[in-house]
Amino acid sequence: MVAVLIPSQLVSYTAGESRVEAAGATVGAALEDLDRRFPGLKFRVVDEQDRVRRHVRLFVGQDETRDVGRALGPRDELMIFGALSGG
Repeated sequence: MVAVLIPSQLVSYTAGESRVEAAGATVGAALEDLDRRFPGLKFRVVDEQDRVRRHVRLFVGQDETRDVGRALGPRDELMIFGALSGG
């Protein structure tokens, strides 16, 4: 299981939980597992072509990734951030 940090914009999908666990050997598989338990969450992170949405940032540990095929280890932490914008 991988620890996943959920941004405040998405905790409504996880019943208010900001930290959950997911099964999966890749970022995409972990997002699929989350979506099975928290329907609609994955669509907020990746689009229909499995590309990370431009306003979302994903980190595996301290490394940013936009690759849903990125491998995850059992002790990895996947962090999802919603990018801020405005003027």
